[in-house]
Amino acid sequence: MATLQPVRKAADRNTVITEIEQAEGYIASICFKTGPPASVGVELEFTVHDRRDPSAFLDRDRLCQALGEHAPTTLRADSPALPLRHGGSVTLEPGGQVEISSRPHASLAELHAAVGAEIEQLTALLATAGLVLGDTGVDPHRVPRRLISTPRYDAMEAAFDRRGVSGKIMMCSTAGLQVCLDAGPGPELAARWAAVNALGPPLLALFANSGRFAGRDTGWASARQQAWRGIDPSRTRPVPTDADPAQAWARYVLDAALLCVRRPGGEWDTPHGVTFAAWIRGALGSRPTFADLDYHISTLFPPVRPRGYLEIRYLDTQPGRGWFAPAALLTALLADAPTVACVLELCAPAVGRWVEAARDGLADPVLAGVAPALRELALGRLDLPPELLDDVIEGSTRNE
Repeated sequence: MATLQPVRKAADRNTVITEIEQAEGYIASICFKTGPPASVGVELEFTVHDRRDPSAFLDRDRLCQALGEHAPTTLRADSPALPLRHGGSVTLEPGGQVEISSRPHASLAELHAAVGAEIEQLTALLATAGLVLGDTGVDPHRVPRRLISTPRYDAMEAAFDRRGVSGKIMMCSTAGLQVCLDAGPGPELAARWAAVNALGPPLLALFANSGRFAGRDTGWASARQQAWRGIDPSRTRPVPTDADPAQAWARYVLDAALLCVRRPGGEWDTPHGVTFAAWIRGALGSRPTFADLDYHISTLFPPVRPRGYLEIRYLDTQPGRGWFAPAALLTALLADAPTVACVLELCAPAVGRWVEAARDGLADPVLAGVAPALRELALGRLDLPPELLDDVIEGSTRNE
């Protein structure tokens, strides 16, 4: 790969990209903000159901009424979209799944208090309309049906439909738990990047809870992850964990097919199979800008996505306070270089076992050995009050 180019300034977002090397350098310069780990955040998605009939489809007006001034503008264009009481934002996925995106917090204890309060607030808002939050990674009651219509979601559905039903299931029926951690010190980045990806299969297996979808048993421990596997692999496969994570991510981004191209007042659909690199080379006539590149990156969904920080995306959402256990385990397992080295050693037998984790969960003998060992390693490094430690133990032993 050629020498990386300088970071683009905010004022340059509308600059046209004419060379692959410009895009490579820009991606590599923004994907990891290195420094000592100092904060943790979560993004929690939930399906939403009628309290009395969870198989009933959501009504848009009813959901809008429940969320009130916290409703996102995709649901109500004139909404003030107010944050929740601790600064977390509320957004909606295409099928009406509600998402809380927390602010970053300096400690697990602060995160637990803030997010717990925001879940209570959201639960109370929904209760005013007779609605409740789901507690698994896929909708166990309903077939997928889209509630939110935007040019992005229209183009996304059209692109995913070329490969079958998995895309619509992902868009409208899945609910994930994302943990967001700092990238860490520069000299430790490659090892941390390898570790956070290696943790994927055992932690996916440990927290898989979405075997039932749309009224039937799928035969998978995580039907959510099954759906993600059925989508365009150029945007969902793991990013390689080689010695230079930034350049590996740059290659991944440029080799991924376009999901959509933003157009004022028109459809955002794109020809099938055109990559961002091909767009730079003139495949669509005009060439993209750095703003287009930023948007393209937002349409990529690997199990771990670098966004300056590490966005860990491979977990099913959890019931009740269960979200805290995976957040705490991941924070502890990536806390320092010696722990990361232990993680890499423990995970070695399970590296790449994504299918086994999603299909078999802890019934896979390799993952059944690795996951508890990782939990014990994490528990030995967590400094939490007893009641929070109890939440971690309860949440991480639910499937055993």
